Amino acid sequence: MTLEEVHGQEPVPETGDRMQGAGKALHELLVSAQRRSCLTAGVYESAKLMNVDPDNVAFCVLAMDEEDEGDIALQIHFTLIQAFCCENDIDIVRLNDTPKLAKILGPGEEASEPRDLHCILIMNPNEDTWKDPALEKLNLFCEESRKVNDWVPTITLPE
Repeated sequence: MTLEEVHGQEPVPETGDRMQGAGKALHELLVSAQRRSCLTAGVYESAKLMNVDPDNVAFCVLAMDEEDEGDIALQIHFTLIQAFCCENDIDIVRLNDTPKLAKILGPGEEASEPRDLHCILIMNPNEDTWKDPALEKLNLFCEESRKVNDWVPTITLPE
């Protein structure tokens, strides 16, 4: 009897395939959420929204580049957001490519200032019938990652 048979679950796919699938699902989810106006961008905007209505948050993305690694204030914000997400059962992933993220989401309302993409929240829309398959894939990816003690997995967006 294998471990998968004991736990009654499918074997976890290869890490590269999982990452690629998660990256593609995140891309689809970001596009879909932006189209439905269910996306909040920015550390401060996200923190305010999570404080007011945490039950409406479906997913969280923390994005950072190498130049941001030395930003202590950003690291503190990330730690607090991660703790809040864990406490409120909100799935969360890290992303290490903000230029790709900016390309997917495009410029903000005020194109004169750069958009803060360090924290992205995907909200539940008011429609009860909205079931995004990409969100379900990402939720499964996060659940599988937690089983191997990777509480905030890092994923890569597709080219």
